[in-house]
Amino acid sequence: MNIQTPSRICLFGEHQDYLGLPVIAMAVSLYSCVKGSKNRGKEVIINKPDINETECFSLDDISYTNERDYYKSGIKVCQDEGLQFSVGFDVEVTSEIPIQAGCSSSSSIMVGWIQFLSQMANEPINLQPDKIAELAYKAEVLEFSEPGGMMDQYSTSLGGMLYLESEPKIAATRFNPIPGTFVLGDSMVKKDTQGILHRCKNSRLKIINKLKNNEPEFSLNSIDVSEITSFATFLTESDLEILRGTIKNRDILRQALAELQSINPHYPLIGRLLTKHHTILRDVLKVSTSKIEVMLEAALNAGALGGKINGSGGGGCMFAYAPKNPEAVAEAIEKVGGKAHIVESAAGSTLFRN
Repeated sequence: MNIQTPSRICLFGEHQDYLGLPVIAMAVSLYSCVKGSKNRGKEVIINKPDINETECFSLDDISYTNERDYYKSGIKVCQDEGLQFSVGFDVEVTSEIPIQAGCSSSSSIMVGWIQFLSQMANEPINLQPDKIAELAYKAEVLEFSEPGGMMDQYSTSLGGMLYLESEPKIAATRFNPIPGTFVLGDSMVKKDTQGILHRCKNSRLKIINKLKNNEPEFSLNSIDVSEITSFATFLTESDLEILRGTIKNRDILRQALAELQSINPHYPLIGRLLTKHHTILRDVLKVSTSKIEVMLEAALNAGALGGKINGSGGGGCMFAYAPKNPEAVAEAIEKVGGKAHIVESAAGSTLFRN
């Protein structure tokens, strides 16, 4: 049995989903693969040839022994859902998705792992993609009290392009993906995902708490950017700048969503909005790097319509929308030291039976 799960790019709403704001994300054609079968014992043996590691544990003891024990947590959340496992399995996990680079490599594997487990249970069950995403989120984020949102699990499980809302309840709306190719550029600088998420999330949650203490009706969904100066009596200049950037990125997403849902979307505008979104992420949240900036500039000079950092930032990847000349954009990125991948929209996690 073979489960193939895509990577993802965040088009709009980066660093917004954990604040209860929506995102637009798209699954793209770089994949992880979880394949395996049942064995005759109780051991779960996971071979990871990409990193020359093998993980082994017994189904009789899935207590966590590592900081992020994702394979065990996947089994735990499936058991909590009522699935039972009487025998172990031999598994191989491979991936062509850049690791620790903002492309949801761990979430892609977790989504594939949950789908694999659903078939390895004593009574196999065909889980719906949104249920797989829910369980993957629990296993990867909630089990370890991590700060991330749900975008990664839902976009890789459901595939295509999604408008994902997390409040007042989770709602994923699929619509036609942006046509043509993107170029994903890996800076090959590993990023501190959790550190950046904690910094960006916690600083803004503190601001929101200040606002709600002074303005009980405050909502990120309804505040207008023009109203922000009225909060100067209890917010610092830095607070006001961060809040203003957050609201501007919310409005960029709304403009992009309206354009993408129109009868004839103007894709050069979408490209410009991507770059505008990136500018705020760089200047306000400080999540870009000098190498990412050089790669983006090279991509735009080579003819890309727009681009941005991908994921939490501080290293990792950027992407550029290049529907007409992806090879030239990829070459430009590699000339300045990045590793380029030409990608397009992809279907969600898919099961292939041997």
